[in-house]
Amino acid sequence: MTYSAAELAALGVTLPPTQADLPYDDGAPMESQRHQLQMELLLDGLRLWLEGREDGFVGGNMFVYYSLAQVRNRDFKGPDVFVALGVPKGERRSWVCWEEDKTPDVVIELLSESTIAADKGEKKRIYQDRMHVPEYFWYDPFNPADWEGFQLVRGTYQPIAADGQGRRMSELLGLSLVPVAGTYKGVEATWLRWATVEGRLLPTDAERAEQQAAIAIARNLLTMGMEPAQVAQATGLTVDQIATIKA
Repeated sequence: MTYSAAELAALGVTLPPTQADLPYDDGAPMESQRHQLQMELLLDGLRLWLEGREDGFVGGNMFVYYSLAQVRNRDFKGPDVFVALGVPKGERRSWVCWEEDKTPDVVIELLSESTIAADKGEKKRIYQDRMHVPEYFWYDPFNPADWEGFQLVRGTYQPIAADGQGRRMSELLGLSLVPVAGTYKGVEATWLRWATVEGRLLPTDAERAEQQAAIAIARNLLTMGMEPAQVAQATGLTVDQIATIKA
């Protein structure tokens, strides 16, 4: 038998709040323009990656609620970037763990002078002990050397070692994170990017549009009889990419 909220209230049963009931925005901006851009870059690649899946959610600078005590204490801060797999796609105001029946799978915090102590201390303990987030990473957009990754092993975070190319793997996502020097939206910096296991960077919306335009040009050139090596030189695509294009 299913009871309505009003019927449960009449029986003295109080339901926990939902995302419709809870605050979802504190109005606080990101620490700097670079922090904002770094968050957007990570989210951009992941959202396109999720298009190939039937499930999953990506959130940025969004409140995450993991306990009623947290609600009572009005402790509404959330991760800079997080990913949850095995959940329906769709918009959320905030991430309410008891509604979703799970906590995030991967969390990334972007370090700054005002947050570094909490990100490496209190927040890390919460992600480990209270939320049991399987993988946790942090990165300083102004100090690329200060970046680490951790995997939950028997209830305790263990470091994720970087490989010879400076990448750290997310086993849950089957992707790696790697710092890459470049320009994003006019800002030159070392950006943390998502990449496939083979090392191919996940494209942003703009990068995918550029690639699709290059593929269209390459297809026309192949139709005209141009050799693959010449097409690659003209479009910036690799010969392997050209080989997958049907003229």
